[in-house]
Amino acid sequence: MIIIDYKDTRPIYEQIVEKFKTLILKGALQPDEQMPSVRSLAMELSINPNTIQKAYTELERQGFIYTVKGRGNFVSGNELLLAERKEDCLKQILVLVKEAMEYGIGREEILAEIAKGEEGE
Repeated sequence: MIIIDYKDTRPIYEQIVEKFKTLILKGALQPDEQMPSVRSLAMELSINPNTIQKAYTELERQGFIYTVKGRGNFVSGNELLLAERKEDCLKQILVLVKEAMEYGIGREEILAEIAKGEEGE
């Protein structure tokens, strides 16, 4: 489920945050599903529980999870989060398309590359 890359320059808690965000946005973790406990995930990953707690705090701050006192952490509903992520992706695509056009890559060439990418899936 979560694999830590010790060659990655990002802190471990940031890697955990990114992995859980991906799992939530892709639907692998459903809304209101309970997250692994801090202690069990720390043991599974062989890292300090404070690192897991820091990741969970960041996920909660960003709206991906919520805490129920005495019960644990749960996945938030992800429709709004997914909509925000899609909007961010579209903005990034527009920036890349503008840059491509500045380098002389035309609309047809861009669309052809997109079609090739879709065929490769």
